[in-house]
Amino acid sequence: MPKILLINPNASEATTAMMADIAQRAAPAQWQILPRTAGKGPPMIVNAAELAQAALEVEDCWRDAPSDCAGTIISAFGDPGLERLRALSRMPVVGIAEASMLEAASGGRRFGVATVTPDLVEPIAGRVAAIGLTHLYTGIRLTEGDPRALSGDAPALEAALAQAVQRCVDEDGAQAVIIGGGPLGQAAIALAERLHLPVIAPIPAAVRRLAQLMG
Repeated sequence: MPKILLINPNASEATTAMMADIAQRAAPAQWQILPRTAGKGPPMIVNAAELAQAALEVEDCWRDAPSDCAGTIISAFGDPGLERLRALSRMPVVGIAEASMLEAASGGRRFGVATVTPDLVEPIAGRVAAIGLTHLYTGIRLTEGDPRALSGDAPALEAALAQAVQRCVDEDGAQAVIIGGGPLGQAAIALAERLHLPVIAPIPAAVRRLAQLMG
């Protein structure tokens, strides 16, 4: 039974449990998801400084994990520590931003991101550029208000993200929309199921990407 390390760079055990449940449901039956949570930092990463600090926590989590893991998922949308872990690990490492962007852009689709964190707009655009998908990127649409407060209100979060998704499509011409955030995982699943639009939930996308890399 392959062990798959899932690292939550957000310092919230509750969020980690949610992410691990989503990943396990999306994973092949024989996979065992091993969740790990950042030892310090905010419960939800909302700016570039927190994202940079999270990269150090990601490496610590990876070093403390069992050595027989067959792959790793970094479950924060800025993919903190991704390049570092790829340099260290003999096994595949995927980030939820990269995985969901590759899936959203498949077949040459134009894609956007709906999210709650205005201070991460530039880092997200940076991930798009690093992957080489800027020519297909239609930009970000944001919800209003404090991202941490909104994320604590599931119905309001889902409604606000649904509006942002619609704007990505109607105003920006996106053909697929990613829900941009690991802590938004449950809302992403709900929207992918109920909206008649191509909504990409990033945690399942990362599971699918890792499965491809593992063969």
